[in-house]
Amino acid sequence: MRIVSLCPSLTELVFDLGAGDELVGITRFCIHPADRVGEVEKVGGTKDPDVERIIELAPDLVLLNNEENRLEDAEALAAAGVPCHSSMPRTTEETAEMVRSIAAAIGRAEAGEEIARDIEDRSARVRAAARGRAPVRWAYLIWRKPWMSVNRDTFVDALLSQAGGINVFADRETRYPEITPAELAAARPDRVFLCTEPFLFKDEHIDELSELTGLSRERFRIVDGEYLSWHGSRTPDGIDYAAALIAGG
Repeated sequence: MRIVSLCPSLTELVFDLGAGDELVGITRFCIHPADRVGEVEKVGGTKDPDVERIIELAPDLVLLNNEENRLEDAEALAAAGVPCHSSMPRTTEETAEMVRSIAAAIGRAEAGEEIARDIEDRSARVRAAARGRAPVRWAYLIWRKPWMSVNRDTFVDALLSQAGGINVFADRETRYPEITPAELAAARPDRVFLCTEPFLFKDEHIDELSELTGLSRERFRIVDGEYLSWHGSRTPDGIDYAAALIAGG
């Protein structure tokens, strides 16, 4: 089978399902597994794929994510007769179903079921552990200039909330709302998580935000954005990682 993946987390999933040798095209942002992705042709980025080259590669399936990739590219591929699989899971349950769906589509159903069940089992364990425990109020920042956070309709929220967290910006209308330091201060989160992607927050930004908000530096954490926003075979470890953050790790 000939597969093209236009989403980094799905590229990683294909490898972990045992079908990495069937990938004939990936994006330049596909970085995992690091020792394997260099062998696969790059067909552009997530927002600017070389549609003509993808069509030339004659894939049996193109994997896309509805948020990472553009609708017009998916439509162009479909118009050319290229089979596409699009997904956008927002919860761990939806991620498990996505894994099953992709695994079935590429002939790796058994491997997909193993990953999907791991996602479901870890989610159940984390939710059970969170019951009866005092909730932790959190904010998760994904960008600077402008400062941006996440609302409840995001995968990040799903992971941190099932672990016993409360998103202080959950009710914002947009999925990735712009916020001000004053609004962050007023929300009084117990913890402020600063991600490593899409914006690479560093310790200097903790100092900056602590000064701007008046929140103590101890409330801030630099966190791995891949574990908290990539859905697929990274999700089982992401579930435990989120739980550790809420528990104070």
